[in-house]
Amino acid sequence: MKRIMITGALGQIGSELTIKLRDIYGADNVLATDIRENDSDAAKGGPFSILDVMDGKKMASLAENHKADTIIHMAALLSATAEANPVFAWNLNMGGLMNALETAREQKCQFFTPSSIGAFGPSTPKDLTPQDTVQRPTTMYGVNKVAGELLADYYYHRFAVDTRGLRFPGLISYVAPPGGGTTDYAVEIYYEAIKNGRYTSYIEQGTYMDMMYMPDALDAIINLMEASPEKLIHRNSFNVSAMSFSPEEISAEIKKHITGFEMSYDVDPIRQSIADSWPNSIDSSAAKEEWGFKAKYDLSSMSIDMLNKLKAKLG
Repeated sequence: MKRIMITGALGQIGSELTIKLRDIYGADNVLATDIRENDSDAAKGGPFSILDVMDGKKMASLAENHKADTIIHMAALLSATAEANPVFAWNLNMGGLMNALETAREQKCQFFTPSSIGAFGPSTPKDLTPQDTVQRPTTMYGVNKVAGELLADYYYHRFAVDTRGLRFPGLISYVAPPGGGTTDYAVEIYYEAIKNGRYTSYIEQGTYMDMMYMPDALDAIINLMEASPEKLIHRNSFNVSAMSFSPEEISAEIKKHITGFEMSYDVDPIRQSIADSWPNSIDSSAAKEEWGFKAKYDLSSMSIDMLNKLKAKLG
């Protein structure tokens, strides 16, 4: 990666990834794009352009003018938001992905787009979900992710586009606010613990889902993109995870640092049904073997860092 264009650069992942890539590769070499601009460091700290990913011509023009050799396609609707508007989700998630892949093909760019544990479904093995297994999701988001994995594979085999991707678990960050994902409770709980000393979880106790702290997710993207292509077998669908926990377990961890913290439950049937269709834990061994994936943070170390960073951020 030398000249990078990012779509969805102001989203949950993109807002931090953009800054990290600029630190590594130089600010002028990373073009951030999104459907709207804001005052964040990602928008103001280097080149930025407004881009609706449904506009394939503009996407291609921006990539050409930037002389991009890498496209990182992050623009998408997340799980709960997509389920509320499935037709729009299909059009945006798949149409935007097709435009990005076509741009990568035309400009001969390396390509990354994330997949998700949402690509699995109720018939997938729940514990230590294998790298290669049944994928029959019951959400529009999950359908998009499975289709996206296959489409990226197609562009690699048919057009020799160097496509790569990760099946992310829930991502936890103190920088960008939650963006409509089922796992967002694991971000919201830290905010509410600091601000109010209590949190009402929309996910039921005893529900396990895989999670990862954002610094590990950013490192995973960069390490995968820098990995030797000869070593990659599962190019567009690597399972990656750092931890798996339930709401009561993250609550117990927060109680170690915030005396009197309390959590109650008011379960959201839609997001709970999505969570119930996902794995309890996934097997990341293929990512470890093929390009050396290793997470640094567990629940304890992540909680300490999240609470310290959020206390500083929230004053």
